[in-house]
This record gives sequence, structure tokens and C-alpha cells, in this order.
Amino acid sequence: MYRVAEDFVKDWAISSKGALKVMQAIPDDKMHIAIVDDHNSLGWLSWHLVSVAGAFGHFAGLQIPGPGPDMPQPVTMTEIVEKYEMVREAYKKEAATLTEEQLLEEVPAFGGMMKRGELLSKVITHQTHHIGQMTVLLRQAGLPVPPVMGPTKEMQ
Repeated sequence: MYRVAEDFVKDWAISSKGALKVMQAIPDDKMHIAIVDDHNSLGWLSWHLVSVAGAFGHFAGLQIPGPGPDMPQPVTMTEIVEKYEMVREAYKKEAATLTEEQLLEEVPAFGGMMKRGELLSKVITHQTHHIGQMTVLLRQAGLPVPPVMGPTKEMQ
């Protein structure tokens, strides 16, 4: 849980940089790759991170330009990356303005109440969870895995 806005902004910068690298590593012809049929694909997971980051931001009372629930997944990674970059920058700007009191304030989220600082923590852990899945899918697709939290096997 975040109690100081600068801590979230610092963690978000690192986490979102890694997510961006993973999305940029996905060519359009590999967006469909999933562990098995009918599971989440690289394209779906990328778009999910854009959409959910927007929803988390909305719950937190931040102006995050996430897509609406009816907006279809773009057909190119360039479009998804552009949207993610907008979300990424908006979080840096919006979260930096939060006070310690606002981070402790309870906001409606996921059918209950949650401290804003806890919600911001969850946006990063949720993203980290899916980026881990995506790195496995990249390797399964025969694509290079970019460094997210440190060097990859290819870099050793």
C-alpha cells in the first residue's frame, strides 16, 4: 500500500517501462499466441493491461485515458502501445498530485471499499502478474524476451 505518492510514481515508472518493453517486443503476427487455444493471447493481455489500468485509475479518482468497456481490441501492437503510453504518462502525472491523506482515503472499487494507496499497489501487482505470463508466451513464440526486472537469458 502506498502512503506517499512519490513511492508509487517511482514504482510505476519501473513497472510500466518493463510492460512497455514487453508490448514493443510483440509483432502483429504474434498477437494471437496463447499457451493453448481459447486462453489469453499476447494481444489480449496487452490490451487488458491498457483497459484495466484505466479502470483502476477511474476507481482511484484519477484522469487515466483508458478505453471504455465497449472499445474493441486494436488489431496492431502499435495501436496498443500508443494507448499504453498514454496511460503510462497519465499515471505518472495524476498520481504525483495525490496527498498522503488522499492515499489513505477509501474509494469504491471492485464492489467494496479500498484505500486509494492500496488500489494503486494492486494496479502494479496486477500488471506484474500479466507481464510474467507474457514473457513466457514470448519465449513460447520464439521471440526474444526483453529485460523487465533484470537481464534475460539472451543477455547473459
